[in-house]
Amino acid sequence: MSFDPQHLQDIIACPKTKAKLVRDGDFLVSIDPASRLRYPIKDGIPVMLVEEATKVPQEEWAEIMKRNDRNPVSGELVS
Repeated sequence: MSFDPQHLQDIIACPKTKAKLVRDGDFLVSIDPASRLRYPIKDGIPVMLVEEATKVPQEEWAEIMKRNDRNPVSGELVS
């Protein structure tokens, strides 16, 4: 059974900033514009260790936010 972050959206968060996460392929990306951390999903399981996270470049993070209907500056939901 593979991981579906939509089912856990209200409880799963970035372990460093506690910000919500959005899925981008085989990664979960923090919506926090300051940290822009990306956590890998390996074999269907998210690796929620800060040591395993990588920082997403600003432009790439903004594109990920746009694809997830979020503001590319703040990461907040676009209404």
